[in-house]
Amino acid sequence: MKKTFKVAGIIIGTLLVAYLASFTLSFGNGHPETGLSFSEFYAREGLGLDWKAAYQSILSELNPKNLILMAYWQYLEPNQGKFDFSDLDWQMNIAQKENRNVILAIGQRVPRWPECHIPEWAKLNKENYHQSLLDYLTQVVNHYKSYSAITYWQVENEPYLSSFGECPPFDQNLFHEEISLIKKLDPTRLVVTTDSGELGWWFGAAKHTDVLGTTLYRVVSAPLIGIFRFFFIPPAFYPAKAAAVQFLSGVSKVFISELQAEPWAMNGAPLVYESMSAQTSDFSTSTLLNNFQFAQRTGLNPVYLWGSEWWYWRKTRGDPSFWDLGKQILSQ
Repeated sequence: MKKTFKVAGIIIGTLLVAYLASFTLSFGNGHPETGLSFSEFYAREGLGLDWKAAYQSILSELNPKNLILMAYWQYLEPNQGKFDFSDLDWQMNIAQKENRNVILAIGQRVPRWPECHIPEWAKLNKENYHQSLLDYLTQVVNHYKSYSAITYWQVENEPYLSSFGECPPFDQNLFHEEISLIKKLDPTRLVVTTDSGELGWWFGAAKHTDVLGTTLYRVVSAPLIGIFRFFFIPPAFYPAKAAAVQFLSGVSKVFISELQAEPWAMNGAPLVYESMSAQTSDFSTSTLLNNFQFAQRTGLNPVYLWGSEWWYWRKTRGDPSFWDLGKQILSQ
C-alpha cells in the first residue's frame, strides 16, 4: 500500500511540475509528419457509406502516407473459430501496394464508438472470454505480420479510459498478457497503445508498451455540461507530460494518434443524425485548422487526423470544405 501511494505521489507530482513547466517551454516548430485513421465500421455502419469507395477516395485524393487501420474482432471472427479476413485484407493489400505505413489496431477495444467491438458469441462465452480474445489476437498477428506496410501493432485503444464506451470492466492483467503475446508472436515490431490526452494519466498505458499514442481534443460535449473547450491546456503541456511519462516509464516515443478533426458526437451517436448546419455549429473548418496548428505547437510527431470518413460524407452531400482543408494539411 505504501508503495502504491509513493508511486501515485511521484506521478501526480511529476505531472504537476510538467503542467507548470508547460507555460514556459518552447513550442514545437515546423510541419509534423501526418496521417489519418480509417474505420470501416464507422464508414459503413455510422455514416452509411460505401466504405470501399470512401477508403479509395481517401487514399487517392487525400494521399496520406501514414494510416491507422482497425482489425474489428466482430468482423474478423463473426463465428467462433471461423475467421474472415477478406475486408481487412482488401484494405491492407492496397496500403501495401501503395507503400503506405500502417498502424494496425487490434484487441477488443479499437477506435470508434461503442469502443469495444466484440462478437456476440464471445460476449456470451464469459468462462472462456480471455482465451478467445488471445486466440483472436494470435490469428490476426500471424495473418498480417508478413505485411511490410505494418509499422506498429496498436494493442487496444485508450484501455485505461474505461469509463468511456460500452466495454467489459478493464482487466489490467489481461491487457499486459495481450502485449506480451503480441511481442512473442512478432518480436520484430514495436507495440503501441493509446491514452486520452486530456483525461488520461498516460503512465499506466505507457508502462508496458514501447510507444504511446495520445488523443488531442479541444472541443467536446458532455451530458449536463454541453459544449466544453479545453482552453486552459497550453500546447506545451503535451510534450511536458510526454517527457515526464517517458522518464517514469521508459516508453521510447509519444505521438498524436488521434487529433480531433471532426465534431464531437454526443454519446457517440453518428453525426448523420444531426443537420448539416448543426454538425458544424461548434466545429468549423477554422476549428479544424486551429486544432492542427495547436498540434504543431506541441512538437509531438507524427500527427494522425481523426475524421476523414466524415469529411468524405460531407463532400458527398455537397460540402467539400473539410475535405479540401484536410487535403491541404496532408499535402504540406
